[in-house]
Amino acid sequence: MNVKDIINKLYEENSASKKELLYLLDNINEGEIDYLISKAHDTRMKYYSNKVYLRGLIELTSFCKKDCLYCGLRRSNKNAQRYRLDMDDVLECVRKGDKLGYKTFVLQGGEDAYYSDEIMIKIIKAIKREFPENAITLSLGERSYESYKNLFEAGADRYLLRHESASKELYESIHPGEPFEERFNCLSNLKEIGYQAGAGFMVGIPNQTNKDLVNDLIFVKKFEPAMCGIGPFIPHKDTPLKEYNHGSLEKTVICLAIVRLLLPKVLLPATTALSSIDKNGRNAGLKAGGNIIMPNLSPMSVRKKYSLYNDKAYILDEDAEYRKLIEEKVKEAGFEVEVNRGDNIDFIK
Repeated sequence: MNVKDIINKLYEENSASKKELLYLLDNINEGEIDYLISKAHDTRMKYYSNKVYLRGLIELTSFCKKDCLYCGLRRSNKNAQRYRLDMDDVLECVRKGDKLGYKTFVLQGGEDAYYSDEIMIKIIKAIKREFPENAITLSLGERSYESYKNLFEAGADRYLLRHESASKELYESIHPGEPFEERFNCLSNLKEIGYQAGAGFMVGIPNQTNKDLVNDLIFVKKFEPAMCGIGPFIPHKDTPLKEYNHGSLEKTVICLAIVRLLLPKVLLPATTALSSIDKNGRNAGLKAGGNIIMPNLSPMSVRKKYSLYNDKAYILDEDAEYRKLIEEKVKEAGFEVEVNRGDNIDFIK
C-alpha cells in the first residue's frame, strides 16, 4: 500500500476503504500532505471554482441543558455568562448582515428550551418575510422529528448538527448521559425532512485515535451531508477537559482535504476554531478544500459570553462588519468571496 496511490484513488474515485484511510492517516508525510492538499484544492476548483461563501453567524443563546465535557456552555459551568437574544435582537443582526451582503444567516446556540417551536417559528417567519431570498441555517442541537419538521415548514433551509464522533465509546465519553444513537437518529430525521443537513466532527478529542477519525470519514461518506463542519478540539478552562492540548492544525487540515475528496460537492467551512489555534488557520482550511467562512454578526455585547472554548478568535476578519477586510484576506489566499446563498450544488433549483 502506498499513500500517494490512496490519495490518487480518493481523487479519481471519491472513495477509499477503512484500511486505506487508516494507512493514509498513520503514514502520511509532509510531502504527501502537500500532495493531498493540492488534490483537494483541484477538486474544489472543479465543483465550486475559487468561490468562498459567507454565512453571517448569530449566536442566539449561551444557555444549554447539555453537559458535554468539552464545551464552555455546559450546564455545570457556573462561570458561564448566560444570555438570550430576542426576536428584535435577531432581526437587527439580520438587517445589518443583509446590508453587508450576507445572504445566509446561521442561528446557533446551546440547547435552550426557551427557544420553543413557537418562538423559533416566529423568528424564522419574521426573517423570511423581510428577506425571502436569504437562507436560514439552524444549529440548535437535538430536537424531536416534529420540531425539526415545524421549523423546516416555517422556512428554515439548512440544519447543522455536528456528530462530533462516529465512535460510540468516544462519543459517549464526552457526552455524559447522551446516547450515541440519538444524535445519528436526529441527523437521519433532518435529511428525511428535506433540510440541507450538515454533520461534522472534532479532531484531537482526548483519547481519539486514527481509527476513530476513520469512523468519522466513513460516516460522512455514507451520510453525504450537504455541509461538513470539521474543527480542532480546543479545551475550555472551566470544563473537565481543561488540561488537554488542542487538536493540531495539520491533522485537521488533512481531515478537511480527505472529506473534500470523499464528498466533492460538500460545503466545507474553514472554521473560527482554525483561526483560534493558528493565525493562518483559516487560509490553511481554504487551501485544503474549504469554501465557507462564518463571520460573526452577533451583538458585540454578547460575543465573549458565547465561550465554547479558550482563546476563541475575536480578530477583525472574523467579524462580519469587516466585510471588506474579509474579502481582502480571502483574495490574498487566492480565493474570491461570492455573494449569494451559497447552496450545496445538489440543492440548487
